[in-house]
Amino acid sequence: MIGAPVPRAITKERVVLHDRDKEWLSLSPFCLIATAGADGTCDVSPKGDPPGFTLVLDDTTIVIPDRPGNRRVDSFLNILENPHIGLIYLIPGRTETLRVNGRARLVRDAPFFDQLTVKNHRPRLAVIVDIEQIFFHCAKAFLRSGLWNPETWDPDALPSHAEIVSSMPETTESLAELQRYYGPEYANKLYVQPERLPLSTD
Repeated sequence: MIGAPVPRAITKERVVLHDRDKEWLSLSPFCLIATAGADGTCDVSPKGDPPGFTLVLDDTTIVIPDRPGNRRVDSFLNILENPHIGLIYLIPGRTETLRVNGRARLVRDAPFFDQLTVKNHRPRLAVIVDIEQIFFHCAKAFLRSGLWNPETWDPDALPSHAEIVSSMPETTESLAELQRYYGPEYANKLYVQPERLPLSTD
């Protein structure tokens, strides 16, 4: 039904980081991490930090630091059961992406952790990825979606995040509490362990 891939789609795969790959990683502030548990259930988690947050250890190994989050650790639980991992690295405004597939492991500390410190936050954990496959992905999806075209943006078409959370049946916090939690101060706590919900003191 689909047909054979064009030769370039096959030959572009690499197993060792090229200088262009390293350059891309040094400029990327965002990636998506795909993992799967032993039973095959999947998870995709976003990771973001200042550009270059992914540390290149050598030509076949990269490191992704952990930051304070919701403490679900879905990706980490999957990695403990199944080391296979897929990564997509984005650079804002660029329609190509860098894809990395490999095997992951968690580390609690290492000499390079100091290099992963951002705003005085030294990570408690990091993901080491041993690269098995790496290649640049073409621009078609971004061009079709117009993702980086501001004329296609309409962030106010949906309610605010606080309003969305408030509408969920499992939510016990008031809208005012959620607006306060997700308000201007939220961005000031990106490298601080988040408050433990529920927010209400009742």
